[in-house]
Amino acid sequence: MNGRTPPLGDITGLWQAVLTAAAGRFQCRGTCGKPHAKDSGGRCPAVHGGYPRHGTGPVHLIAAPADPDALLLPAHRAAALPKRQLAAWCPACHDATRRHTRAARQAATPPAEPDALF
Repeated sequence: MNGRTPPLGDITGLWQAVLTAAAGRFQCRGTCGKPHAKDSGGRCPAVHGGYPRHGTGPVHLIAAPADPDALLLPAHRAAALPKRQLAAWCPACHDATRRHTRAARQAATPPAEPDALF
């Protein structure tokens, strides 16, 4: 997959629309916990099809919910979101944002009361 070839299943053109709206750059602004460089406007500096600084293979865009809380939606609900609610994520920022969001949600949920035996 390169910048011109959409992933399998992009029959609606949604992935391509998200990529175009993001100008081929990932849109994370630090919700992943990394302080993205100020020279990149606070956005993740990764570019679709480019290589990250740590030398792994090319990075590919993930079209996923823009709202970090929506990243925890079941896949069938996330897939039904309209284009305006999607953003371009690099896999590292996507996974880190999901972990941070899940941890924050668990921390905010009070522990369940144990059932009393008597």
